[in-house]
Amino acid sequence: MEKEQGIAFPWPGKSAILETMSSHEQYIPITQDYSPAREFARGARDTIPLLLGALPFGMIYGTLAVTAGLSRAAAIGMSALVFAGSAQFIAVGLIAAGTPVLVIIGTTFIVNLRHLLYSTTLLPHLKKLPLFWRMPLAFWLTDETFAVSVHRWMAEDPSPNKHWYQLGSSLAMYLNWQFWCFMGLVLGESLPRAAEWGLDVAMPVTFIGMTIPFVKNLPMLVCVLTASFCALVFNGLPYKAGLMIACTLGILAGLISERLRRTAGNGGPT
Repeated sequence: MEKEQGIAFPWPGKSAILETMSSHEQYIPITQDYSPAREFARGARDTIPLLLGALPFGMIYGTLAVTAGLSRAAAIGMSALVFAGSAQFIAVGLIAAGTPVLVIIGTTFIVNLRHLLYSTTLLPHLKKLPLFWRMPLAFWLTDETFAVSVHRWMAEDPSPNKHWYQLGSSLAMYLNWQFWCFMGLVLGESLPRAAEWGLDVAMPVTFIGMTIPFVKNLPMLVCVLTASFCALVFNGLPYKAGLMIACTLGILAGLISERLRRTAGNGGPT
């Protein structure tokens, strides 16, 4: 069936396009609403499946904070201002062990170095935003929000409000994390051994679920398998240094695989 050129339909807050079908003289919408409110709602909605992964971690963090001797206000303040599950876990453990503040800061810095990789990936999309947008989006950037938002940023549609999508995902994750941390603090005294229940298995399962959709070609598979193997080999290194080593070696393996594939002429750019 022959189709004619689409027609822009620019009412406020909308980005709809109507497509003319010449045989029936009808108008059929072929794109979606890209308004800030709709993008925000989509970002929050698409993050819902990942919110469950924060439930056990938030609960256990609250329990460990109570065990480590942190006051409820200090634990809530750390959760609100740090907003990084792995860093909060490590910090609470080091505080309980009486570790100097500089060591705690250095350790959590290393653990969160992976966010440098996230920022580098999102930079081409975010660099045009004003500073008052980039600052909060950087603060609220988590593993889950990155996994959800990067797909939206790379989608080939004309939406000018994809940053609202990331904001929706960010706030959904932030509020969810604060809620479960608070519940862990409230229930900490009645669940003193919650950290031993094995609930933390939910987080690696969540990460595996976030990673699998990205494995679409051989270089990416090589990258994931190399990083996984190295993470197991270097797991015992102090200050979670094995995590950064595994990430670095995984990226290098993926890049080498991609270079070899192009050299062999078996595929184009991914």
